[in-house]
Amino acid sequence: MPRIILTGGGSAGHVTPNLALIPELQQRGWEAAYIGTHSGIERQLIGDSIPYYPISAGKLRRYFDWKNFTDPFRVLKGVFDSLRILRRHRPDIIFSKGGFVSLPVAAAARFLRIPVVLHESDFTPGLANRLALPFATHLCVTFPETLEHLPPKSKASVTGNPIRRSLLNGDPTKARELCGFDQEKPVILVMGGSLGAAKINEAVRACLPMLLAEFQIAHICGKGNTQPELAAHGYRQFEYVGRELPHLFALADLAISRAGANALFELLALNKPHLLIPLSQSASRGDQVLNARSFARQGFSAVLEEEQLTGASLLSAVQELWRNREQYRRAMSGMKLADAVTEIIGVIDAISKNKGS
Repeated sequence: MPRIILTGGGSAGHVTPNLALIPELQQRGWEAAYIGTHSGIERQLIGDSIPYYPISAGKLRRYFDWKNFTDPFRVLKGVFDSLRILRRHRPDIIFSKGGFVSLPVAAAARFLRIPVVLHESDFTPGLANRLALPFATHLCVTFPETLEHLPPKSKASVTGNPIRRSLLNGDPTKARELCGFDQEKPVILVMGGSLGAAKINEAVRACLPMLLAEFQIAHICGKGNTQPELAAHGYRQFEYVGRELPHLFALADLAISRAGANALFELLALNKPHLLIPLSQSASRGDQVLNARSFARQGFSAVLEEEQLTGASLLSAVQELWRNREQYRRAMSGMKLADAVTEIIGVIDAISKNKGS
């Protein structure tokens, strides 16, 4: 039985593509395990679905922090942790989704001559993947434009972003019962990523009475960010959504979202008209802004920059999105999505079979 170790963490965006791959890998006879951090979100999301091995890891920061002086030692310890795990587990291949935990795993795999397949979801490669690229056998990318940001000799292919098949099988009736919604008004699903988005939460609540006059709202707020005093018919708040997410997607007529690649391709696959509010360049490396602009150019997404986000601007953008919803649906339905799960597993199969040749 062939063996694979998957890695990636730090945010749900570095884990959910792995969750999309695991069932298909197992169905095809692969024995899968996972390397993540001791306390990262990846440990919570992977759960007991496959064996999980924790390692030490240091965060890769672009700003000054005293931990920048100690984290290189954590990364080095993570390399030794990974060497121990890989020698014991003896995988045929590593699949790395990025995030700071993935770098020591890729480095250890290179030392042991285990092939590494990286995947980059965003428009431009993240820092962890840039640093891990010299250790990689192959890089899978989501956007064709990403190839322009790679060294000329990189082995890369456009595979798309893997989507959990379970998201396509939601039941709107279950979501309606969960939220206590009626059938009279359309439903907006608001999601700010795995940790929520304070600025989106604030803007939604600033125009909540006006929104509720026209819509019902399922609001994923992030841990500790619900406000029980705002409870009202047609407004349901969640800290985090797991198994219920496919049902909420099925119920939603519109979505408001950050512009991480996972969310974008889920909305595209589900043909949901949506408003993107990308994380600003002042608070990130700007990948969400580039993702959102790419989707806007293709006619898939309405975009509201975070710098222009207020209750009034959000209300106006949502109303315009609702008026033009069929236009967005037509644009998205005309896009032939690659089956990223099949494409990536094809790469994994080919590289593992050619190992050592």
